[in-house]
Amino acid sequence: MVKQAAGLLLYRMAGEDLQVFLVHPGGPFFVKKDDGVWSIPKGLFDPDEDPLAAARREFEEETGQKIAGDFFELKPITQKGGKIVYAWAVEADVDADNIVSYTFELEWPPKSGKTQEFPEVDRGAWFDVETAKRKINPAQAALVEELVSRA
Repeated sequence: MVKQAAGLLLYRMAGEDLQVFLVHPGGPFFVKKDDGVWSIPKGLFDPDEDPLAAARREFEEETGQKIAGDFFELKPITQKGGKIVYAWAVEADVDADNIVSYTFELEWPPKSGKTQEFPEVDRGAWFDVETAKRKINPAQAALVEELVSRA
């Protein structure tokens, strides 16, 4: 079964410049990775769940902040591993310095028998379009490009 995720691409204007909000994945595997690993806040959803409701829930779980506004649907993208990501863009502002993410447990270091807790997201940031396209998961860059063409 193909995994499906839903997420939100927040944007705002900083003067004349369009900025988008992205999150960096938490956990030990991404600590030293930057370009190509940031993402829109997103998460998996069940087939019987409304994707936009799931996107809003996942945003709150990954950032600790609720989002309201006029959402518009973007074309779904397929990531390298086959996961389909459904996304909505919305003009909104969040405080990137006050991210509070859900956590997950992982045996770390591997085969140590020790379990550690890590945040799903370790930080968020606002980026101009060109920087965002470099930072974001390569498949998700299409979401930013579509936003630019429609905003």
